[in-house]
Amino acid sequence: MGYHLIWCPKYRRKVLTSPVSERLSILLLEKADEIGVAIETMEIMPDHIHLFVKTKPTASPHWVVQQLKSYTSRILRQEFAPLRTRLPSLWTRSYYVESCGHISEDVVKKYIEDQKRN
Repeated sequence: MGYHLIWCPKYRRKVLTSPVSERLSILLLEKADEIGVAIETMEIMPDHIHLFVKTKPTASPHWVVQQLKSYTSRILRQEFAPLRTRLPSLWTRSYYVESCGHISEDVVKKYIEDQKRN
């Protein structure tokens, strides 16, 4: 299954800048590999993340987001003190998910890639 996922830092703070964004990218790829999820496209903006992921049909999007958010929050807050002191938690509880069929996969990937330009 393909899913377009979006989530934000708490209070939509612009904390996902360098070097946090580079470390976040590495952590997302590590955890995705560990849980059997393929990140096809990733765009990290200062105040939100876009991912296009492919999973087994048995992996719910909620479980995937929960795994990625909890892992990245724990490690980023350990490694970057301002994330501990400025925010009570790194991520909001909410997220956006859209399932994608074969026809719309390319459209979603292009949309995510175009986010940096807009």
